[in-house]
Amino acid sequence: MTTTRATTVRARFTSLKAWELEPEPTTFAPAGSRWSNKDMDPTPPHARTWTQFNYITYWLSDAYNVATWNMAGAMLAVGLSWKLALVAIAIGHFLIALIITANGNAGARLRVPFPVLNRSSFGFWFSYFSVVPRAVLGCFWFGIQTFSGSECVYQMIKAIWPSFARFPNHLPASTPITSAGMLCYFIYWLIQFPFLLVSPQRIRWLFLAKVLIVPATWFAMMIWAFVRTSEKGSGSVFGASTTLHGSALAWAWLSALNSALGNFATLAVNIPDFTRYARSPRDQYIQLLIIPVSFTLAAFIGIAVTSAGTVLYGDVYWDPLRLIDQWDNRAAAFFAALSFSLATLTTNIAANSLSAGNDFTALWPKYLNIKRGQIICAFIGGWALCPWEILANAIGFLNFMAGYTVFLGPISGIMVTDFYFVHKQNIDIPSLYRPNGRYRYTAGVNWRAVAALVVSVPPNMPGLINAINPNIDVGGGVYPFKIAFLLGFILASGTYWLTSTIFPAHETMLNAPIYSDRDDVTDDNRIINKEPHEKEEYDDPEKNTGL
Repeated sequence: MTTTRATTVRARFTSLKAWELEPEPTTFAPAGSRWSNKDMDPTPPHARTWTQFNYITYWLSDAYNVATWNMAGAMLAVGLSWKLALVAIAIGHFLIALIITANGNAGARLRVPFPVLNRSSFGFWFSYFSVVPRAVLGCFWFGIQTFSGSECVYQMIKAIWPSFARFPNHLPASTPITSAGMLCYFIYWLIQFPFLLVSPQRIRWLFLAKVLIVPATWFAMMIWAFVRTSEKGSGSVFGASTTLHGSALAWAWLSALNSALGNFATLAVNIPDFTRYARSPRDQYIQLLIIPVSFTLAAFIGIAVTSAGTVLYGDVYWDPLRLIDQWDNRAAAFFAALSFSLATLTTNIAANSLSAGNDFTALWPKYLNIKRGQIICAFIGGWALCPWEILANAIGFLNFMAGYTVFLGPISGIMVTDFYFVHKQNIDIPSLYRPNGRYRYTAGVNWRAVAALVVSVPPNMPGLINAINPNIDVGGGVYPFKIAFLLGFILASGTYWLTSTIFPAHETMLNAPIYSDRDDVTDDNRIINKEPHEKEEYDDPEKNTGL
């Protein structure tokens, strides 16, 4: 009996057949195929649980992280004043909020994730051009964010046991991480892991926990900054004016605007991964307001506290963890580091892990769902990529990954143009799951999207090359890269609309959305006999929330 049970357990984990995911009976994928699974299928009514409040907490949780704190510092470092930096941050995040809300609306109305939605514009097979790099990017940033979280753990342990600062190092001197650092990294990676097993419908409560803890900590730090410096002046950051003039100032400000746009350019593309769970499409419209307000406020707090650091400690600490390291109050240092660790955790799950999980699901739906994809991301991004090596020795690679906005701008532009101006929101949802369906285009490739990428990406490549290796002189080629996201978005949108208008893909043009195989399509692509319950389920989800 024991031997039989052991054999069964062994087969359960070693047999590839045992890991197969059964498609849902209602899936739109071809019968007998493996092009979808439960996580890729349109979100059913009972799973549409995200309300307007959840999207507010989601973006508040994303705004309060180390990257936003550092954002203004990078702008001030090139010579902008803090006022100009804040204006760039506010306008940049308002523009990216427009794009996020536009693409989010597509996900909320069609109830499909980004890898599936992208097939309507790129074609069934060419859509993987955007999915594969997104999965790699998600793994990469997952590792980088995990390393940032490990530094928070270091500060917390040191606050409890100051002797931890003298923890013996048993790793080779050539290794860009110490034994203490590796221990903290493992602890933080381990803390994150259970949250990867939480479904997207329930993970929204983690964002609520962060909203209750992290902003309060940041405001407390801002009050501390103003109180401690009230008698010593405003500090070098608030007191400094811009050091640039003329065209140099204009390009520096445009570059700052592009940095603000690029901060969450990834989510401008894959926001449907989250809005598909919206109770109603209207619930996600709040993103248009909460994104610019929350990010601008968070950046201002970063400026204020950093300015206080210059007065109190005589140095500019744009990294908040380095500032915390200067504090004598161990309790304050612990709770501040704890808040930053929570901030990093939620950002890592929302912006990296869940997105990569959706991408891996699309790549191999026969065996991978979102949860399994997240686990793969945790091991590849957390350990295989060795983020401490990248941060120490691969600055060029880091700059390349940061410069991925040269692709994200065009991809988001194509998606917005396709949904609103080419197909006018009339999408055949069942065909999105079929390799030989309506969105096959030419051998699975929509050449109009290819043309849009060919036009929009090359102008930014010289600047990207220079960012990777500053020793390569590209002359005036650096300037388009300073506005890479906007330039790519505009060029790709214009090219895609023009080619789709002159050479329309007639087989994809509909007069109404197709939500089900029960909808009939005439020879001229007109939709008839739409069953009322199907339309109600998609167009008025508030009546079918399952709540």
